[in-house]
Amino acid sequence: MINLEIPKRLQAVATMAHDIGASLFRPISRKYDRAEHAYPKELDALRPILAGMDDGGAGVGAAKGLSRDKKDREARKGPKNGRNLATVLNVMELCWGDLGLMLTIPGQGLGNAAIAAVATPEQKQKFKGKWAAMAITEPGAGSDSAAIKTTAVRDGDDWVLNGEKIFVTCGERADVIVVWATIDPSAGRAAIKSFVVERGTPGLEVARLEHKLGIRASDTATLVLTDCRVPAENLLGTAEIKRRGGFAGVMQTFDNTRPVVAAMAVGVAQAALERTRELLGAGGVKPDYRRMPQLCPAAAAELVRLEAELEAARLLTLQAAWMADNGKPNSRQASIAKAKAGRMATELTLKCVELCGPVGYSEDELLEKWARDAKICDIFEGTQQIQLLIIARSLLGKSSRQLR
Repeated sequence: MINLEIPKRLQAVATMAHDIGASLFRPISRKYDRAEHAYPKELDALRPILAGMDDGGAGVGAAKGLSRDKKDREARKGPKNGRNLATVLNVMELCWGDLGLMLTIPGQGLGNAAIAAVATPEQKQKFKGKWAAMAITEPGAGSDSAAIKTTAVRDGDDWVLNGEKIFVTCGERADVIVVWATIDPSAGRAAIKSFVVERGTPGLEVARLEHKLGIRASDTATLVLTDCRVPAENLLGTAEIKRRGGFAGVMQTFDNTRPVVAAMAVGVAQAALERTRELLGAGGVKPDYRRMPQLCPAAAAELVRLEAELEAARLLTLQAAWMADNGKPNSRQASIAKAKAGRMATELTLKCVELCGPVGYSEDELLEKWARDAKICDIFEGTQQIQLLIIARSLLGKSSRQLR
């Protein structure tokens, strides 16, 4: 059974992440929100720090760590708290500082989660220390990842990739790109594989950078692959097309990254709620937990409701991560956490802007920025609607063909 107390070992690392959010992220948050597409050079100092945290089992990009987890379970019996739980705790604290800056920390991309999830030991060693972005979405394939049209054709010792990828987080800055492509379009989703494309590979082009509502500190790129050759050993997993369960290995990445996205939502929501409490408290509006909400001022009652929503999302996120650490299938819980947290953060941050009135809407406060940043948590890594569909399929025992 999950213990709701955060272990002292992980609490110490989360405290370090909180300090980074407070001392580094917050002071430059507005600067890079305004200077979209400018790389935050202040983050370069974090790479060796977070690499050390990763070696200790608490890196932001270390979403799985199965081999280490298995060894730990063999060494001791009973529930454990490992890399997944450490990751979401770190992400919550860093996103309390700034969500956009967290997304562009060198060496901590979402593609690193894919490498951790399905790469061989040799591949993990080869790409150790690399900053990996994730390229999945295409102009004609958004939430339906199985509709991917980018192709990979074997040619001697290489795979040749052709296609276009959009909305690639850190697509211009990352060292490598994890590209989803099909090796046989006639075979459907079973033929979709992940390929690691290194920066500078001929045929890989950054076509444009997107201008966005939020997370402006993070670059979002469109990539075009034209006869892009990658070594055969850069295919993550096996080239075998398995008609049953073949897509599961690729989709396992989402089981790892969706709790991380939920943690992002929890972090930015926590920041907004804390600041709203401070601003309203200065005006004499404070929750009175000894009274029924309906007997309190409307603003105070709303704060209590938002606190409950935030706590529910936080606990669901910790549950999904804890299950992964303990080798329990967590696809449903990962989607539940992501769906709840994404919706919660969007609603909560907008409500905080509303409660604080003109102060919340102005650039004198970060509240309006947090409201803009939060929305992405309800969209990327699978939209709110897709998460609800996944949850429904799981609960009803339906396949993707049976329930669309």
